[in-house]
Formats: sequence, C-alpha cells, structure tokens
Amino acid sequence: MAKVTFYGACGCVTGSSTLLEWGNTRVLVDCGMYQGDEELEERNWREFPFRPAELTAVVLTHAHLDHTGLLPRLVAEGYQGPIYLSRASRGLASLILEDAGEIQEEQARYARKKGYSRHANPRPLYTVRDAKQAMRQLTPIPFNTEKELVPGVRVRVVRAGHLLGAGSLLITAKDGDGQRRTWCFSGDVGRYGVPILHDPESPEGQIDALVLESTYGDRLHETSHARERLSQIIEGTFARGGMVIIPAFALGRTQEVLYYLAELVEAGRLDPQTVFLDSPMAIDATQIYDRAVKEHDEELRELIDEGANPLASNLFQRCARVDDSKRLNSRKKPAVIVAASGMATAGRVVHHLLHRLGDPASSVVFTGYQASGTRGRALLEGADMVAIHGNQVRVRATIHRLHGLSAHADRDELLRWCRDLPGAPARVFLNHGEDPSRKALAAAVQAELGWGRPSLPSYGMSTPW
Repeated sequence: MAKVTFYGACGCVTGSSTLLEWGNTRVLVDCGMYQGDEELEERNWREFPFRPAELTAVVLTHAHLDHTGLLPRLVAEGYQGPIYLSRASRGLASLILEDAGEIQEEQARYARKKGYSRHANPRPLYTVRDAKQAMRQLTPIPFNTEKELVPGVRVRVVRAGHLLGAGSLLITAKDGDGQRRTWCFSGDVGRYGVPILHDPESPEGQIDALVLESTYGDRLHETSHARERLSQIIEGTFARGGMVIIPAFALGRTQEVLYYLAELVEAGRLDPQTVFLDSPMAIDATQIYDRAVKEHDEELRELIDEGANPLASNLFQRCARVDDSKRLNSRKKPAVIVAASGMATAGRVVHHLLHRLGDPASSVVFTGYQASGTRGRALLEGADMVAIHGNQVRVRATIHRLHGLSAHADRDELLRWCRDLPGAPARVFLNHGEDPSRKALAAAVQAELGWGRPSLPSYGMSTPW
C-alpha cells in the first residue's frame, strides 16, 4: 500500500524528514539535522527508521541544515542514489554539508582536548569525507521543470522564497487504487516583499495533500523597519564603546543583514571598516548569492546597476582565516561582527560570545528563530548564565531580537500562500513547527480558509498515500 510517514520536525522546527512509499519505491523528502536541547540533538545519533540503502531517491526543499544536515550520515550508512534539489540550491548545499562535517570533527576534537564531553572519546556524527561523498550525489533540477524520479513518479520544484534555491515540492504518483495523486511539500515558505530574492510562488495545479510548515503559525511579524532598529542598536552600542555581535545563519539571513548594513553605509551612518563578516561559509554563500542573477529581485538588480551592490566582496571586512577571527576577540574599538551560527550553537560566534557576553557595553542581536534548547533561545529568554565550552558565562551584554528579518512567513503570509493555491487540498498536514504554532495555524486554516481540520503529525505517524 502506498503511504507517507513523518520522521522529523513533528512538533519542532528542526530535523525535517518525510518518507513516501509505494511498492518498492521509497522517496525521502529532506534529511534534516535536529538542533536544540540534548534530547533533540540525541536523535541525530539514533538509527534511521528505514534502511538508507533501500531508498530510491532523496529530494530536498532547500539547503538549510535542518533540512539537509543528516545527508552525510545517510550516505555513510549506505544510500548511493541521487539527491535532487533545485539548481540554485546546489552551491549552498555543498557549502553547508562540508562545513557541517568540519564542525562535527572540530567539536569532537575540542571536546577531547578540553574534556568537557560526558563521553570518554567523543566522536563526530560524520566526517568531512562523508559530507563530500554526499555532495557528489547532489543532482540539480531547474525550477518549474518536471523530473521523473522513477517511471510514474515525478517531482517539480517551485520557488518558495526563504533562501536562495528554496523550493516547494510537487510529487505526483499513482496510489494503491491506480489514481494519480499530487502531494505538495511547502518547505519553508519565505516572506513577501523582502529584499534580494523573488517572492514565494504558490504551486499551480490540483493538490491532493499539502504538508505545510508552521514555524510562525501563531504570530505576525512586526512591521517596523529592521534597518532603523539595527541602526539604533549599533549607534547606542558604539556610543558605549561596545561590540555588536550578530549571530546569523550563514545562508540567507547573513545576506539580508549585509543588505541593511549596506543601506546604513550608503546613508553615511556606518563606517564599512567597522563591519566584519566572520564566517568562511557566509563569505562563500554571499558570493553565490551575488552570482545568482536570475534569482535577484528587482530592487537588488537596480542597486547593482547603480554600483551599490550590498553583496560586493569589497564592501565589508571579511575574516576568512581563523587568525583574522581571533584578532577580533582582542579588539578594543567598537565593531559589528556578523558570524554563524544563527542560534549560537556552534561556529565562530560562540567564541565571540564567550569573550563579549560579560561586557555590559556590548550587544548581541538575534535576527531569526531560536529553537527550543538552543543557546540563542536561552539568551532571548533572559538567562543570567550560559554554558560555553564547559564554562559558565555571566550575561551582562544587552540582548536584542531584531524583528522583521525572519526568513519564514508569518501566519498571515502562510494563509496568503494557501489562498493562492488553485483549490483546497483534500488533506492538510502541519509540520515543521512547535505545537502552539501548529495548533494556532490549524485553527486559522479552518476559520479563515474554510478548509477541513489539518492533521498535526507525530513522529512515526503514517497515512495512506
């Protein structure tokens, strides 16, 4: 019997993974890493609930770690087939997979060196070699072009905004009674009217079942201009002689932050020599964004034509080497440091927080969603102390949340995306969201769209295709 089984992001916003089966054909949609508290991250080490070697194909919505981060492990455990994704996603996915492998190895080495792991001999979840093998299996397909995965099973990718190359997936196949059905996986739906990328596109054609993200299904994003708020934070922090630390996702959020910082430079309100992009992956990702001309929105194209490209490599200071990053820790003059990771769980930003959280003159600015259990969530919720590399660090810096920079659609934008569909799907599943968000969006879908009550999948839940 044809069926769909939910194996990730069930009641949380990480670890996206859904298995489609009919006959001997098995297609995995996303293979994301869990991020957050110890219980969530422990799931990354569990056995896969299916045999990787028996998968027919893997299809990705986009490159973010919570949708791709377990691919190297999947490959290491026997998956040898294609990993399909949009053409625009391939470069970013390669960056994030190799970087994830390096981080896994580095974290294991550092834990062994410092002795703060509860394991006697910490080991990486996977290696750079595993990541590079997964990268070799990446198989790009153009937007809005049908690709036959196996005879009778087709996929089409439609722009979803959110991130360069992000897409909603339309997967069509025959079910057990011989009827052709189309499942739509929204992926992460982006914002409308934000800079750099095209707006989300709602898929055309009849959709029988919809799997919809619900990250911000219970709230609306503030409409205040992010650039002005960012300017106020920088000016106030610089006046105190402090540092502005911006934990930003290397893919997507960093580029939007650079866009607004470039506007402040253009307006004469910020010296570009005081801005440091401290993330090798973010530097490479920004170059990929800059080259992806077909994905630029009209506003960005006009800026580039005017010679004011906010993604230009010569605009801000870029710290490609570790020594460049370390020098920032002893810097006395005010500066803005944009560094990954966005939830402050790994990467260079963790070292900057170790050195600057105790400074009451400094500021930390979060620009996106902070999953439960992450260091970022703890700081936003007012933690007095946080653990960093085995040390308890007192929080004296000012913690800010910069509204308006989220890459996820809010409740009204998700409903707008749904209204643009050609008709109401027979079934709707709300995934990739914490339960309060899922429940609120489910109520809104019923009340405002007049659709039937959506299902809220739990881990391992199966339903007929």
